[in-house]
Amino acid sequence: MRPVSLLDVSSYLPALRVPTGHVESAPGAMFEPPLFRHRVAADETAADMLERACAGLVARHGRSAVRDIDVLITQTALLDNPIHGCGGELAHRLGADPEWVIDLHNTGCASFVYMLKLARRFLGSGAAESALVCNVANLSGQIFVQSDVRGLPQAAIPGDGAGVALLTASAESPVLHVETHHAAELAGHMRLESDDGRKYWEPGAGQLRVNFTESGVREAVTNGKRLVPEIVMKLCAEVGVPAADIDTLVTNQPNRAFLRAWRDALGLDPRRHPDTFDDCGNLFGAGIPVTLDRALRDGTVRSGSLVVLAGFAHTGDFAAAAAVRWGS
Repeated sequence: MRPVSLLDVSSYLPALRVPTGHVESAPGAMFEPPLFRHRVAADETAADMLERACAGLVARHGRSAVRDIDVLITQTALLDNPIHGCGGELAHRLGADPEWVIDLHNTGCASFVYMLKLARRFLGSGAAESALVCNVANLSGQIFVQSDVRGLPQAAIPGDGAGVALLTASAESPVLHVETHHAAELAGHMRLESDDGRKYWEPGAGQLRVNFTESGVREAVTNGKRLVPEIVMKLCAEVGVPAADIDTLVTNQPNRAFLRAWRDALGLDPRRHPDTFDDCGNLFGAGIPVTLDRALRDGTVRSGSLVVLAGFAHTGDFAAAAAVRWGS
């Protein structure tokens, strides 16, 4: 397979930045809130957010870099239209005509890494020359602000934002390996539900919320702490480097307890594990590209660095990690 590079990333955070305020939770708890979060505007769509996230790529690489893509892959936390994703609309806005437009609806908080794996297959096989992968987190300003939902413990955690990445068939910033693991037996324990038990398309008075099943909470805590270190160690074994040689670990940003547990398990100094949780909250799938973009712009990631991107989804039904030798 020919080399494929993660050439650049860019991100967008909605203008509305809100303090979380006081929420009762024990220190280190799963639902211990961040200090601030961004919230999507009421009339702001997933395509709006991704178009704005692409602005950084356009500024640095020119309009043709996003216009001439062969592959476009998106993952959106909350679809604006449940019939289809936003890939087609985004392609139109970018003036692009990709051969493949794929709107994912699985792999959640680790979907950025999964999309890298898919794009790498297309580009590495010679079927395409460039790809754009896109994540949107938009639950906070739409689901979690509802009057009956905003007081729940989990409502204090999510933030909104979008991240995009440009991949090319080149050796400038090569993706060395991507490791993924599906645990199908854990699927379905995170769901959209309401007090009246209706399906989301059925009429009713209950406000929709994102929730775990009773066993799902236990699974999320147990699996969440172990899955990321496990998948990262497996990735490092495949690449042939010890975890201690990771220069920068970029993960999804679920809560402080998980972030601390992951770097402790891998023996990494906090300076090598960028943290956007207190500024942005849990950005779900967008957490990895938004955090990587920030690490690149503040100089945390240097040319030649070994960058590992990792995360897990939902209550542990998916985990993934990717190694990138960051170029100039």
